[in-house]
Amino acid sequence: MDITDTTFEAANRRGAAKKAAFPAAVAVRYDRRISRIVISLASGLQIAFSPRDVQGLENAHPADLIGAEISPSGLGVHFPKLDADLYIPALLEGFLGSKRWMASQMGKVGGKASTDAKTAAARENGKLGGRPKKVRELAGA
Repeated sequence: MDITDTTFEAANRRGAAKKAAFPAAVAVRYDRRISRIVISLASGLQIAFSPRDVQGLENAHPADLIGAEISPSGLGVHFPKLDADLYIPALLEGFLGSKRWMASQMGKVGGKASTDAKTAAARENGKLGGRPKKVRELAGA
């Protein structure tokens, strides 16, 4: 696929719009004392979060998080030891992961919840015989 001047200029305009809409990262570090990745943005905002809450970093060891690099645009952070990247706009928009990944994390937490209503519903279902048994149909019958 050949890149035309028009395509190249359009990509540059989209990149400039993204840079105007989001503050660039100016510093990144892993703080072992609080077990958090800390990203400082050009706006003065600092974001600190646990790596286990971030898609792609959830199983990282502290040594893997040292030496993170900011992309030339300032909109990304690269972790060379993990070959993992964070995109600042997505980080700010998606709460540290894709919508699907975040939904799975929330589902894990919600599934563990034990409330009086959940207990009562389980008891009522039990009185009705619980879940119906699955009926197997024989092939060719």
